[in-house]
Amino acid sequence: MNKSKIINDPVYGFLSIPSKLVYDLIEHPFVQRLRRIRQLGMTEIVYPGATHSRFHHALGALHLMMNAVFTLRQKNVKISDAEAEALYCAILLHDIGHGPYSHSLEHTLIHSVPHESISMMMMQELNKQFKGKLDLCIQIFSNRYKKAFLHQLISGQLDMDRLDYLGRDSFYTGVSEGIIGSERIIHMLDVVNDELVVEEKGIYSIEKFIIARRLMYWQVYLHKTVVAADVLLTNTMRRAAEVSKEGMQLYASPALDFFLKNHIDVKQFMEDPNVLNQFIQLDDSDVISAIKNWQFCDDKVLALLAKNLVNRNLPKIQLSSKVIPMKEVAEMQEQMVKKFKLKPEQGIYFASMNTLANDAYKVEKSTGIRILKKSGEVLDVTDASDNYNLKALNQTVKKYYLCYYR
Repeated sequence: MNKSKIINDPVYGFLSIPSKLVYDLIEHPFVQRLRRIRQLGMTEIVYPGATHSRFHHALGALHLMMNAVFTLRQKNVKISDAEAEALYCAILLHDIGHGPYSHSLEHTLIHSVPHESISMMMMQELNKQFKGKLDLCIQIFSNRYKKAFLHQLISGQLDMDRLDYLGRDSFYTGVSEGIIGSERIIHMLDVVNDELVVEEKGIYSIEKFIIARRLMYWQVYLHKTVVAADVLLTNTMRRAAEVSKEGMQLYASPALDFFLKNHIDVKQFMEDPNVLNQFIQLDDSDVISAIKNWQFCDDKVLALLAKNLVNRNLPKIQLSSKVIPMKEVAEMQEQMVKKFKLKPEQGIYFASMNTLANDAYKVEKSTGIRILKKSGEVLDVTDASDNYNLKALNQTVKKYYLCYYR
């Protein structure tokens, strides 16, 4: 079979597949499953074009990784063919652990198990199926390989993951503030003392990258209407899980039914092979088809939540720079109980308080963005830049919100 394929991507144009192993991974059901998982969860509620998938993102990140390897080799950075292929595999597979609707439901169906941990479990399963060909890939992905800069290309403040999703999400949402010069940034990469650095002449592209990241979080990822939709989706799934555990039989695919009826934590995920087998059967279609049917179920709360979600009847979000008093939250829950004629304990599904946090850039020794000065000195971008706003962007910005129905 001819495995030298090209793929037409709307963001970068024609993408190539670098090896037979990468081709076989792309064809594997674990990766094909990403076609059925949306990159931005419920964001299409606000930006109708944001229907791109995790599969799109994986291919885009692979393309950028190929460019990064080519650039570094041109600058005499030693990357063997085996290391390059391991990088390609790692970036292609970095998101295979995402569940339905990506981050929107990350800790709802499965409790306290981040998608990175699930990705690692799935990569180890793939490694068995591919007879050890992913050994080096897994070492680099888990930061256990001797060359630390290879891991930084996969997971860091300036990795190929972030470079792709900022540009791609900007393209599909139409939010121009997220446009970044990924090609120029990659051409400015180098390695000094086993650390990924950016040549000084690329500093303005890095400044724009950090600012774009901050703007994309407030305008897209943490947009208050997107947050409202996420809250409604999360509450719908939590209520479904609650009534399922109480014995009510809801419409659900076998995989979704498994996670609704069982409280799955890290230990169970690690020790019970059946949990992973069930997880890989889950995607967005399981969730949305179930929610459409739950509009007509016998549980009043679940039916109301599902109907609101299907018909885009979203709760209101009230933002605050200060923590919202629990007394105010409790009062709002009482109002919701009266409004919808619910039991007192059911008010939590219609009024709640939580926090939004925006980390545009964090100065950390292992993952910060380093600038290579012409003198040979390596500085953090916040020290190398004359843009004083970057130091402010190092601080985590928090907002608090009360979510309720009018």
